[in-house]
Amino acid sequence: MKKILVFWSFVAGTLLFAGCGSKSCRMEDGILVTETPARAAGQRSVLGLRTEPLDTVRVGFIGLGMRGPGAVERFTHLEGVSIRALCDLYPERVDSAQAILTRRGLPAAAAYSGEEGWKELCRRADLDLVYICTPWQLHVPMAVYAMEQGKHVAVEVPAATSLEECWQLVNTAEQTQRHCMMLENCVYDFFELTTLNMARQGLFGEILHTEGAYIHNLEPFWDYYQGNWRLDFNQKHRGDVYATHGLGPACQLLDIHRGDRMRYLVSMDTPSVKGLETAQEKMGAETFANGDQTLTLIKTERGRTILLEHNVYTPRPYSRMYQLTGTKGFANKYPVEGYAFEPEQLSDAGVPDHENLSSHSFVSDEVRAALMERYKHPITKELEATAREVGGHGGMDFIMDYRLIYCLRNGLPLDQDVYDAAEWSCIGALTALSLEHNSAPVAVPDFTRGDWNKIRGYRHAMVGE
Repeated sequence: MKKILVFWSFVAGTLLFAGCGSKSCRMEDGILVTETPARAAGQRSVLGLRTEPLDTVRVGFIGLGMRGPGAVERFTHLEGVSIRALCDLYPERVDSAQAILTRRGLPAAAAYSGEEGWKELCRRADLDLVYICTPWQLHVPMAVYAMEQGKHVAVEVPAATSLEECWQLVNTAEQTQRHCMMLENCVYDFFELTTLNMARQGLFGEILHTEGAYIHNLEPFWDYYQGNWRLDFNQKHRGDVYATHGLGPACQLLDIHRGDRMRYLVSMDTPSVKGLETAQEKMGAETFANGDQTLTLIKTERGRTILLEHNVYTPRPYSRMYQLTGTKGFANKYPVEGYAFEPEQLSDAGVPDHENLSSHSFVSDEVRAALMERYKHPITKELEATAREVGGHGGMDFIMDYRLIYCLRNGLPLDQDVYDAAEWSCIGALTALSLEHNSAPVAVPDFTRGDWNKIRGYRHAMVGE
């Protein structure tokens, strides 16, 4: 037991965000720029990567605490899947996951546990995909090792916690030519998918601005994270450490690294009051790095903007914001779902009726429902009923898993690739860097190394493309 506690203490206390020493970043035109390592010889881009189709995807799961059991359950509802191996630090969690397979009438999987069990799982010759649901600090070591063993990887959010780790994921995927998908489920929620399809059809005109957030009061949930690892992480790290739920959908709307890219960001935060109070109570902490509220503005190459917010401490209603501002329309999800478009009502004189405030409001509920039905994303049309029945954050987790397996079975590019994983995850390190330098602008690395404009427009891969 002592050895296990030492192991988790090591995990929680290491792999900190990188600072900005003289060798790691420099100032260019008033913007802090971090180093972009050269692509090594023999290393190839994985933008649009296609691999050999797999009739059956053989899967191993690592991490069976909070997220893992739900993933195992969802995978039992997917066709073309064989669950071959299960792993957790604690063997009793593996036993609980085995019970899911038994209940679903499936054969038991190979069982692994302890500190090195995950490596044994990754070395199995009969696995195609390793699905990682461990604490954040373990994501990159496990994902890198799995890809080095020839496996595709799906890894929980955030995929990485430092710039060095982001580059590790990118370089390893390029070296091994293996898929590395971050399990960002929010891009598969029903409103997001439908709005993305509406945007693709031009209903909002040119998109100028998007917003996203992770606003979720975790006060009732801190104790569910084994050994307070998540609160401990936030205690040590400043910045937007959990940006991907808000950023992922915003980036898809803007075709990030498929015709546009994030250029730089500026971040600001408030003092830590509630966070510090919680950490004092639960951990005896005397300081707390993460501000109660963190705000970040991002500028893209094409001049568009993204606003992000992070707050997991104060009693605000849950929100991922999800907002789109276009030249012809507007979309908003929190706190009220709605769409607005150019007003068409005119006065008798044939000019806009500025007294008609309804022309500045959301369309009616009936019109919104009709729009969402007409522009329902093809994936939603196919999967909505099953997804709602199987569940996983209302069904979006099931759609995410289905799409991952669908693309692997058909040899198609994944909906999210390693560049998405790196770009969406690097926000934690970059916002920390901005905050540490008095909210200075910080460049967002081009993880595609110049390929961001080679594929134009975001779309989910479908058979025949």
